[in-house]
Amino acid sequence: MKINLLEMERSELKRLISGGKLKVAIYGLGYVGLSLAAVWLRAGARVIGVEVDRSKVERLITGYVPTTDKVVAETVKKGIKVGRLTLTSDGVGASKESNVKIVTVPVPLINSEPSFDNLNSALTDIAKGLDKGDVVIIESSVPPTTTLRVALPLLESRSGLKCEDDFALAYSPERILIGRAVQDIEERYPKVVAGVGPRSTKVVKDLYSLVARKGVLTMSNPTAAELEKLLEGVYRDVNIALVNELAPLISKLGLDFWEIIEIANSQPYCHLHKPGPGVGGACIPIYPKYVLYIAKRLGVKLPLIELARTVNENMPAEVAKLALELLEELGKDPSNSKVTILGLAFRGDINDSRLSPTYGIISSLKEEVRELVVHDPFIGHDPELERLGVKLINDLRLALKGSDLVIVVTDHSNYKGMKVSEIKELSGRDAVGVIDTRGVLSGWEAKLKGVRYVGIGRPWYLGMRT
Repeated sequence: MKINLLEMERSELKRLISGGKLKVAIYGLGYVGLSLAAVWLRAGARVIGVEVDRSKVERLITGYVPTTDKVVAETVKKGIKVGRLTLTSDGVGASKESNVKIVTVPVPLINSEPSFDNLNSALTDIAKGLDKGDVVIIESSVPPTTTLRVALPLLESRSGLKCEDDFALAYSPERILIGRAVQDIEERYPKVVAGVGPRSTKVVKDLYSLVARKGVLTMSNPTAAELEKLLEGVYRDVNIALVNELAPLISKLGLDFWEIIEIANSQPYCHLHKPGPGVGGACIPIYPKYVLYIAKRLGVKLPLIELARTVNENMPAEVAKLALELLEELGKDPSNSKVTILGLAFRGDINDSRLSPTYGIISSLKEEVRELVVHDPFIGHDPELERLGVKLINDLRLALKGSDLVIVVTDHSNYKGMKVSEIKELSGRDAVGVIDTRGVLSGWEAKLKGVRYVGIGRPWYLGMRT
């Protein structure tokens, strides 16, 4: 019997899902796609995971789930084992078999311009298998107007169906933090939904209300929802740029920025972020450029957003410059020095290194120092580091041995509370420089024999005891 979701009430959808009769196809099995697969599996739906990278499909089938999120990994593995999660590279077949199609494929930037190739490919496959009563939901982060100007005409022209009459189309931005994605969707945040019309909005709202315990917020149109998602990231990028710009001033005043931030944020209208080595991940560095892209097309200038992006993009080079200055302070020749970077992931306790500031620091230091190594407890292999000829080491003692300078770039739990004196001891050097870009080390307040400590936003060049 054909299922027409547009004609169903919420109670009917609930019975459909709990009975295992709803089929959800998820296009793109990255961090977001796998997390959504886990959520819908936990709700009772049958899930079809669509991934064009056949090697990723094969690895998933063998039980390798590329995430540090235990809930996602365990749910996906179980889903595959019991046959409720099937994996394929056939997007058309998946569309024909499913009732709900969720798109999470990336829209990458190429020369600062968004490329819609991945999105268009997924939507074309969906259109070829689209049937009356089906629902299409775009969750990929995209430039504003993408749902209405790209997705809607493509789906209608390739399927021969009419949106709102024959099928539903909505934009619903992902709002997750990698490592706790299932909890974010199910418990922490309300889901945002905006359909191209009232029927689309209703059915997608009803669907997500069955998994999002914080409820569903509806918006007037998909473009508003697309921009809302981007502005969450733009706000953070501008805020981080503000503290990154202020950090050198705070340091040269001999003050501790972390103390200042804590007290300033006790005022309810202030929410200063923490300074750092730059901004990584596939979200915050990208969202401002989506906004700048659409603004340029509309003839609107956004100088503050442009400047903030420049400040944060320059931070890895500034950290590298600081590293060379510190080696000089220690009387060490960079060309005869070993530098160890602690952390490749862009954020603590995850295995995602996309656009990590570490890459920028490496690019600036690679030709200047004798040896450059990276330690990360969550990443065992990285093609980009291999290409650069930089060692990736999981053994912290081995990574620190013989180091003349250590740069903490990622706030992994492994590094939090680690004593500066311990780093010196593990280095085995008479004198060592330490740059703490995340404010996670302890024991930095004291002058330690043979240690020159610099923290982003910490008192400048805390001298060592000779």
